[in-house]
Amino acid sequence: MRNNEPLTAAVDPAEDNSTRRRILAATAEVLSRSGQSKLSLSDVAQQAGVSRPTLYRWFASKEDLLDAFSIYEREMFDTGISRATAGLRGTDRLDAALRFIVDYQHSYSGVRAIDIEPEVVIARLSQVLPVMRAQLEKLLSGPSAPVKAATAIRVAVCHYIVRSDDDDGFLDQLRHAVGIKTASR
Repeated sequence: MRNNEPLTAAVDPAEDNSTRRRILAATAEVLSRSGQSKLSLSDVAQQAGVSRPTLYRWFASKEDLLDAFSIYEREMFDTGISRATAGLRGTDRLDAALRFIVDYQHSYSGVRAIDIEPEVVIARLSQVLPVMRAQLEKLLSGPSAPVKAATAIRVAVCHYIVRSDDDDGFLDQLRHAVGIKTASR
Protein backbone atom coordinates (compact mmCIF):
# COMPACT_ATOMS: atom_id res chain seq x y z
CA MET A 1 0.00 0.00 0.00
CA ARG A 2 1.61 3.26 -1.08
CA ASN A 3 0.52 6.85 -0.56
CA ASN A 4 -1.21 5.63 2.59
CA GLU A 5 -4.42 4.83 0.77
CA PRO A 6 -6.85 2.62 2.65
CA LEU A 7 -7.19 -0.97 1.53
CA THR A 8 -10.89 -0.56 0.81
CA ALA A 9 -12.14 1.82 -1.85
CA ALA A 10 -15.37 2.85 -0.11
CA VAL A 11 -14.10 5.05 2.71
CA ASP A 12 -15.89 7.96 4.30
CA PRO A 13 -13.57 11.00 3.90
CA ALA A 14 -14.51 12.25 7.37
CA GLU A 15 -13.50 8.91 8.85
CA ASP A 16 -10.28 9.01 6.81
CA ASN A 17 -9.19 12.28 8.35
CA SER A 18 -10.27 11.45 11.88
CA THR A 19 -9.17 7.83 12.15
CA ARG A 20 -5.98 8.23 10.14
CA ARG A 21 -4.92 11.32 12.10
CA ARG A 22 -5.73 9.61 15.39
CA ILE A 23 -3.52 6.68 14.40
CA LEU A 24 -0.68 9.01 13.40
CA ALA A 25 -0.97 11.01 16.65
CA ALA A 26 -0.93 7.75 18.59
CA THR A 27 2.20 6.73 16.68
CA ALA A 28 3.99 9.78 18.12
CA GLU A 29 3.08 8.70 21.64
CA VAL A 30 4.15 5.10 21.13
CA LEU A 31 7.40 6.13 19.43
CA SER A 32 8.24 8.42 22.35
CA ARG A 33 7.94 5.44 24.71
CA SER A 34 9.31 2.58 22.62
CA GLY A 35 11.30 3.96 19.72
CA GLN A 36 11.07 2.96 16.11
CA SER A 37 12.73 -0.46 16.30
CA LYS A 38 10.35 -1.62 19.05
CA LEU A 39 7.26 0.04 17.61
CA SER A 40 4.31 -2.30 17.95
CA LEU A 41 1.29 -1.86 15.70
CA SER A 42 -0.81 -3.34 18.50
CA ASP A 43 0.40 -0.60 20.84
CA VAL A 44 -0.39 2.05 18.22
CA ALA A 45 -3.88 0.63 17.69
CA GLN A 46 -4.51 0.55 21.44
CA GLN A 47 -3.20 4.12 21.91
CA ALA A 48 -5.39 5.33 19.02
CA GLY A 49 -8.44 3.50 20.33
CA VAL A 50 -8.89 1.50 17.12
CA SER A 51 -8.80 -2.19 16.32
CA ARG A 52 -5.81 -3.77 14.61
CA PRO A 53 -7.90 -4.44 11.48
CA THR A 54 -8.76 -0.72 11.37
CA LEU A 55 -5.09 0.19 11.68
CA TYR A 56 -4.20 -2.26 8.90
CA ARG A 57 -6.95 -0.78 6.77
CA TRP A 58 -4.92 2.44 6.69
CA PHE A 59 -1.38 1.14 7.06
CA ALA A 60 -0.55 -2.32 5.74
CA SER A 61 2.79 -2.51 7.53
CA LYS A 62 5.00 -0.87 10.09
CA GLU A 63 7.01 0.66 7.24
CA ASP A 64 3.86 2.22 5.71
CA LEU A 65 2.94 3.65 9.10
CA LEU A 66 6.43 5.09 9.67
CA ASP A 67 6.50 6.59 6.16
CA ALA A 68 3.13 8.23 6.76
CA PHE A 69 4.25 9.37 10.20
CA SER A 70 7.28 11.16 8.72
CA ILE A 71 4.99 13.03 6.35
CA TYR A 72 2.55 13.75 9.19
CA GLU A 73 5.34 15.21 11.35
CA ARG A 74 6.52 17.43 8.52
CA GLU A 75 2.94 18.59 7.84
CA MET A 76 2.43 19.40 11.53
CA PHE A 77 5.64 21.41 11.59
CA ASP A 78 4.86 23.20 8.31
CA THR A 79 1.30 24.00 9.42
CA GLY A 80 2.59 25.30 12.75
CA ILE A 81 5.14 27.57 11.08
CA SER A 82 2.48 28.85 8.66
CA ARG A 83 0.06 29.62 11.47
CA ALA A 84 2.74 31.25 13.60
CA THR A 85 3.85 33.52 10.77
CA ALA A 86 0.47 34.26 9.18
CA GLY A 87 -0.05 37.94 8.51
CA LEU A 88 3.44 38.91 9.65
CA ARG A 89 6.23 40.41 7.59
CA GLY A 90 9.97 40.86 7.86
CA THR A 91 11.67 40.41 11.21
CA ASP A 92 8.36 39.82 13.01
CA ARG A 93 7.63 36.90 10.70
CA LEU A 94 11.11 35.43 11.15
CA ASP A 95 10.97 35.88 14.93
CA ALA A 96 7.57 34.16 15.06
CA ALA A 97 9.04 31.20 13.16
CA LEU A 98 11.94 30.99 15.62
CA ARG A 99 9.57 31.15 18.59
CA PHE A 100 7.54 28.37 17.00
CA ILE A 101 10.67 26.20 16.68
CA VAL A 102 11.41 26.65 20.40
CA ASP A 103 7.80 25.97 21.41
CA TYR A 104 7.56 22.97 19.08
CA GLN A 105 10.65 21.32 20.49
CA HIS A 106 9.56 22.01 24.04
CA SER A 107 6.01 20.69 23.66
CA TYR A 108 6.32 17.92 21.08
CA SER A 109 5.86 14.51 22.69
CA GLY A 110 8.27 12.75 20.32
CA VAL A 111 11.14 15.07 21.13
CA ARG A 112 12.87 12.59 23.41
CA ALA A 113 13.13 9.89 20.77
CA ILE A 114 16.82 10.79 20.73
CA ASP A 115 17.09 9.28 24.22
CA ILE A 116 15.52 6.01 23.11
CA GLU A 117 17.12 5.41 19.71
CA PRO A 118 19.88 7.92 19.04
CA GLU A 119 21.19 6.07 15.99
CA VAL A 120 17.79 6.09 14.27
CA VAL A 121 17.18 9.76 15.05
CA ILE A 122 20.63 10.88 13.97
CA ALA A 123 20.31 8.99 10.68
CA ARG A 124 16.91 10.63 10.11
CA LEU A 125 18.33 14.10 10.80
CA SER A 126 20.32 13.90 7.56
CA GLN A 127 16.98 13.84 5.73
CA VAL A 128 15.30 16.50 7.88
CA LEU A 129 18.09 19.10 8.03
CA PRO A 130 17.95 20.18 4.38
CA VAL A 131 14.15 20.51 4.48
CA MET A 132 14.19 22.59 7.66
CA ARG A 133 17.04 24.74 6.39
CA ALA A 134 15.25 25.43 3.09
CA GLN A 135 12.05 26.37 4.94
CA LEU A 136 13.83 28.80 7.25
CA GLU A 137 15.89 30.22 4.39
CA LYS A 138 12.64 31.35 2.70
CA LEU A 139 12.07 33.70 5.64
CA LEU A 140 15.53 35.27 5.37
CA SER A 141 16.95 37.72 2.89
CA GLY A 142 20.38 38.78 1.76
CA PRO A 143 23.46 36.94 0.55
CA SER A 144 24.11 35.28 3.92
CA ALA A 145 20.59 33.80 4.18
CA PRO A 146 21.76 30.22 3.47
CA VAL A 147 24.47 30.41 6.16
CA LYS A 148 22.09 31.98 8.69
CA ALA A 149 19.42 29.34 8.03
CA ALA A 150 21.93 26.48 8.28
CA THR A 151 23.37 27.87 11.51
CA ALA A 152 19.95 28.34 13.13
CA ILE A 153 18.86 24.83 12.18
CA ARG A 154 22.06 23.36 13.60
CA VAL A 155 21.46 25.28 16.84
CA ALA A 156 17.93 23.83 16.90
CA VAL A 157 19.27 20.32 16.33
CA CYS A 158 21.81 20.76 19.13
CA HIS A 159 18.98 21.77 21.47
CA TYR A 160 17.02 18.75 20.28
CA ILE A 161 19.89 16.37 20.98
CA VAL A 162 20.97 17.95 24.28
CA ARG A 163 17.81 19.49 25.62
CA SER A 164 17.86 22.27 28.15
CA ASP A 165 15.06 23.94 30.05
CA ASP A 166 16.27 27.38 29.03
CA ASP A 167 13.81 28.20 26.23
CA ASP A 168 14.71 31.90 26.42
CA GLY A 169 18.39 31.09 25.89
CA PHE A 170 17.50 28.78 23.01
CA LEU A 171 15.45 31.54 21.37
CA ASP A 172 18.25 34.05 21.91
CA GLN A 173 20.70 31.68 20.19
CA LEU A 174 18.38 31.24 17.21
CA ARG A 175 17.87 34.99 16.95
CA HIS A 176 21.62 35.55 17.05
CA ALA A 177 22.17 32.93 14.34
CA VAL A 178 19.83 34.72 11.93
CA GLY A 179 20.90 38.24 12.92
CA ILE A 180 17.85 39.45 14.82
CA LYS A 181 18.95 42.13 17.24
CA THR A 182 17.25 42.00 20.62
CA ALA A 183 17.35 44.27 23.62
CA SER A 184 19.79 43.12 26.30
CA ARG A 185 18.24 41.59 29.32
